[in-house]
This record gives sequence, structure tokens and C-alpha cells, in this order.
Amino acid sequence: MNDTTNDTIIKVSRNTDIAPQNLLSTQTVAFSHYNYISAQLPVNITTGDLVANDIKVQAAQCLKNIKTIVASIDHDMNDVIKINIFLKNIEDIKDIDTIYPAFFQGYLPTRTVIAVAALPMDDALVQMDAVISNGEGTYPQAPVELVKVPKNNEQVPKDSVSPHTIAFSHYNNISAQLPVDIETGELVAGGVKEQTQQCLQNIEAILESIDVPLQEIVKVNIFLKNIADVDVVNDVYKEFFPESTSDGSAAYLPALTMVIASDLQLDALVQIDAIVSHGNGTPPQATEDKHGITIKANNTDKAPQNPLSTQTVAFSHYNHLSGQLPINPETGKLIHGDIKAQTKQCLENIKAIVESIDHVMDDVVKMTIQLTDITDIDAVNDIYKTFFNSDLPARTVIGVAAIPMDALIQIDTVISNAEGTPPA
Repeated sequence: MNDTTNDTIIKVSRNTDIAPQNLLSTQTVAFSHYNYISAQLPVNITTGDLVANDIKVQAAQCLKNIKTIVASIDHDMNDVIKINIFLKNIEDIKDIDTIYPAFFQGYLPTRTVIAVAALPMDDALVQMDAVISNGEGTYPQAPVELVKVPKNNEQVPKDSVSPHTIAFSHYNNISAQLPVDIETGELVAGGVKEQTQQCLQNIEAILESIDVPLQEIVKVNIFLKNIADVDVVNDVYKEFFPESTSDGSAAYLPALTMVIASDLQLDALVQIDAIVSHGNGTPPQATEDKHGITIKANNTDKAPQNPLSTQTVAFSHYNHLSGQLPINPETGKLIHGDIKAQTKQCLENIKAIVESIDHVMDDVVKMTIQLTDITDIDAVNDIYKTFFNSDLPARTVIGVAAIPMDALIQIDTVISNAEGTPPA
């Protein structure tokens, strides 16, 4: 709940009755300088029904719903930092882009687009979620007119409807990078190995243009077309994020989530986006607040560990968790059981990670749930709601063709971090 009885930064959960509501999520959850918006389906605000079976109409409705929620908290669409678009048919993005820019009067947000196997409503063609800037902060922070800073690197292929990166306060969000060759502007030659290398090289080039090394990434999302390619992608990934530094000391690894997409733009085999720490902040944050904020990466033996990622990575006022599978932490193996058992295990793993850094589940601001069978959502919800005592987080649910280890469910999480991370 929104406790204003002490000086701890609070989470502010809000719904408006002029946008579609869901009993299992909150429309918008603000904490410090960011707001997370739950995924919006193309539901008519007045009737509660899906709008016409036309991709432009449905996409416009998703954006109208986001705009209504954003306006209800005294923001506008120019405050949107990042939008994720989930489509039934990847080719529909061409039609969406004919209406999409009109919803933003200034800078367009960063963006990730994937096709998924299913959405929570059968006839929905599209679903969108969003992250928006929150310059006023949340209690007891004083309102500050922080600047949103979009940037492009001229040496990296650009998308006309999204910048490479947008910085706001102490985070940068990087638009999803396809394996497009920097010199030719075409899909790189070769298979998934070469494509993964190109995606990561593009991200590295974008970061270099803003004087940020790869080592300051806090979260990576890898979108793969074929689950059989996971091992090859992991081998390439390790080259960019080694287990040790050049002096032999242990290296910090970002949190990581793997998503098996039904399709990607350009018929690519892989696509990667990232969330990056930004210790410099954005103007007018004071100099003493802009430097030396540390990344705090943490693992606990009470949850499954992965040699390619850290369970939770904190920076400033947020923690980003790696996607959690229904793995028994004692055996390292997928648990036996149905969707309810697997959901409970995923959430128990998340809870163990959250508690290992002295937080509670009610500190969660956003969850994204992947399901191999979208009709399992009711069973998932029965378990899900028992893990929270207060306002539910913002949420996105997608159906995917597969999940690593043949799991039925995977969940990743963003949690608030009121204590922040200390200056070095």
C-alpha cells in the first residue's frame, strides 16, 4: 500500500476506471522515477469487448488504452520510455507503423517487437505494455523536471520508429537490436551464431556512443525463433560477458531472460534488447547524485543459479531479476507436476531471491509471465495471487511456442529498491 508515514520511498499503484481493469494486476505501478504499465489488449474502454478484427484498429486501441492510463496519472505519451509490442503475425508491424508515430508528439520511445504464439484473448491480434518516466518521483522524493535523453549512433542501423536508446534518470533502455550488419544495413550472412554476434555488436556500438561499457548492462532479454538454438546463442553470449575479467577476478553478469518468439522482424533468428545502468543520470540531477552509484549483483543458494546470469541485479532504485523457471534449487532440475505446481515453484524461486536481498514480494512492480498454453492462465492466477499481500504489480502475459527445459511457465520480475545502491 502507499504508506506515507516514514521517509522510505513508496510504491504507488493506481487504476483508472476509464481504462480496462484486471483483478490480477494494477494498470500502473510507479516507483521513484519510473512507471510500469500493465499490458494492454485492444479492449474497448466502454464495452469491455475486443474492437474490430483489424490490426490497425486493434493497435490503435492498445495505444489509446495506454494513453488513457498515462493521462490518468497526469502524464502524456511523450513520457513513454519503452514500448513492447506482442503480435500474432509479425508482418502486422508494417500496418501498425502507419498509425503508431501519431500517438507521440515528441521523441518516439525505444521498442521491442516480437510475434508470440498466443495472447490472453483469443481474437486479439496485438498487445502492448509500456514503461514511462516519472519525473515527480514517488513520496518522499521532491518533483524534479528530469530530462529524457534519446540518442542514436549513426554507425548502427536505425529504425525510423524508435531511437537506439533513451536515458532517463539512472537508466537507459535500449531498443531491441536485430542482426543487421552495420555496413550494409542488411541481415548479416550466416546462421544464429553470426546473428547473435551481430546483435551484441550493435548493442556494444550503441553503448560506446554514450560512453557506457557492456559491463554496465543490468538486464538482457534474448528473443529466439528456435529453441534448438539456445546452446549456440549461449556460447556467443559468453564471449561478450565472460565469467572472469582480464585480471582473473570474477565478472559481474547481467540478469537474463530467454524468450522463444514465434517470429521476428526480417525473418531473423535472434533479437536482443537491454536495460543499462546510467550512473550519470540525466539533467538536472546534481553532480553529487550523478556519479559512483554501484551495481549490486546477488545470487542465493535458495534459488536456481545459472552460470550465464545473476539472479538479481540492483542499480539505484530498481532490482532486475533473471527469468525464473520451475526448477528445484536443490536438484537443479525441472520439478514434476502440472501448471499449478510449476507456477508455485517459479514464484517460490522469485520469493527466495527477493528475500535474500531483504525485500518482500509486495516490492515487485512488474511481472512478465510466459506460458506454453495460454489457457493455463486461470490456474496460474489461483497460485499467483497468494504470493502478494498488498497491491498487485503491473503484469504482462504472453503465450510462447516453447520455454527452456520444456517448462510450462517462466516468470521474470522487476522490484523496487527503496534503499538504492551506494556510491562506490
